[in-house]
Amino acid sequence: MTGPFATVPVGATAAGPVEAVAVVVPARDEADRIGSCLHSVRVALAGSGLPGAVCVVADRCTDATEAVAAPHAEVVRNTAARTIGELRTLGAHRLLARLPARTWLLSTDADTVVPPSWVADHLRHARRGADAVVGIVDLDDPDALPPDVLCRYADLVRAGTGVDRHTHAYAANLGVRAEAFRQVGGFPAVPSGEEHALLARLRAAGYRVVSPTDVRARTSARTEGRAVGGLADLLRGLGA
Repeated sequence: MTGPFATVPVGATAAGPVEAVAVVVPARDEADRIGSCLHSVRVALAGSGLPGAVCVVADRCTDATEAVAAPHAEVVRNTAARTIGELRTLGAHRLLARLPARTWLLSTDADTVVPPSWVADHLRHARRGADAVVGIVDLDDPDALPPDVLCRYADLVRAGTGVDRHTHAYAANLGVRAEAFRQVGGFPAVPSGEEHALLARLRAAGYRVVSPTDVRARTSARTEGRAVGGLADLLRGLGA
């Protein structure tokens, strides 16, 4: 690799080296999927070479989500009506309260599986000077969608994706330096689009946000999701 960050150790910027990794996963009645998600997250954390912690925010669950998640993550039970932005911030604050200041905070979803290189991929961009990394998501079973919906979705993705960067935003594959996250007040308390709202805060504060195409995760192609305004709603809307 060439450029001004070529010799900087992994996870280091002017703000100092990343010392730990935190992962927040909100979940509502995701007992069938949360196990696969957390297993993939744990594998990715183990490959990063840094200490890590995972928090599942179980939002008013009525199934076995908490029991499935408990062996793999700290579980925070939420019983109040909170927005998705508040849920992610709740989990982040729980982890960051006990981790070093120089922590890389990752967000993903209960219906998402990350590759073994996921954490290392984020840290590679942190090393190059990023304060936040917006990754890409691929559908886990695109053939389950009607051909017209798949075609429209592919057109949307292609329209915002270049050779090495993209214009999309996914809370299922998002990382941010803890110092920056704290400075801007975390995820805004919005019912949907919390990733866009957080990124707007970061950019307004002058933090460096990058959107590479080489940081990927796989998320569900379902059209009946949990979050209003999420990917499932988008896919369902494409078929309307």
